[in-house]
Amino acid sequence: MKLPRLATYSVKGATRYGAVLEGGIVDLSPRHAKDYPTLREVIAAGKLAGLAEAAASLTPDHALGDVIWLPPVPAPEKIICIGVNYPDRNAEYKDGQDAPKYPSMFMRSPRSFVGHDTPLVRPRASAQLDYEGEIVLVIGKPGRHIAEDAALDHIAALTLCNEGSVRDWLRHAKFNVTQGKNFDSSGSLGPWLVPYTREAQIADIRLTTHVNGELRQDDRTSRLMFPFRYLISYISTFATLVPGDIIVTGTPTGAGARFDPPRYLKPGDVIEVAAEGIGSLRNGVVDEA
Repeated sequence: MKLPRLATYSVKGATRYGAVLEGGIVDLSPRHAKDYPTLREVIAAGKLAGLAEAAASLTPDHALGDVIWLPPVPAPEKIICIGVNYPDRNAEYKDGQDAPKYPSMFMRSPRSFVGHDTPLVRPRASAQLDYEGEIVLVIGKPGRHIAEDAALDHIAALTLCNEGSVRDWLRHAKFNVTQGKNFDSSGSLGPWLVPYTREAQIADIRLTTHVNGELRQDDRTSRLMFPFRYLISYISTFATLVPGDIIVTGTPTGAGARFDPPRYLKPGDVIEVAAEGIGSLRNGVVDEA
């Protein structure tokens, strides 16, 4: 049985979480708030799939069009992003170097992300806002020094990311990209969490990004240079992974900066990141007020 997706959202000014069905959203907050105030506590308790299954037969409380979608995991301890993880993306750099031995990575703040159907914000400081469609792993079981053969047991759910980047600010310093990756509301996460149940879910997912209906990015997780097992094991070598941690696993070739001339995002554009078995994350673009 296909389990419902679980989402965090706002309705009439109140933040809630629920199960997304075809006919709307089942509000799980009043049913489970005592034990699980947010989806982060649901993840920590290992109850995502159980709550989703129990909600499958319930009647929706909200229409999909009546809610404001929020990033599905509230207040994650860590958002870890992988820099170059598809072979064609590595080739884009045209620096003559072989594939890297270890993954590039950086951290992002929760405030740099919005939810599904909320516009990304092109900042006053730059017109070089770019898109990067990515698949996200959400950690469910804590661990340190996790062996690769046990790594997938630590995944609670999958979701999507538009890892929006401000390109000129990525090059402000010699060795880091933090500035260009952390502008407020420059990226998005969501729309929901898909409970992880088996390896076949992630072995060969097709990931695409469309801008205004035009296909810009298209690749498959079977081609990752650093597979999901490896990423979880490698990261856990230096950091304890905890429930709700987010690993953004890398973007395919085709970001706007790689066109000649570059095709950066502008107000009115619509970006749609989609992945088989997960769903579609859609955002517009507005200028910073």
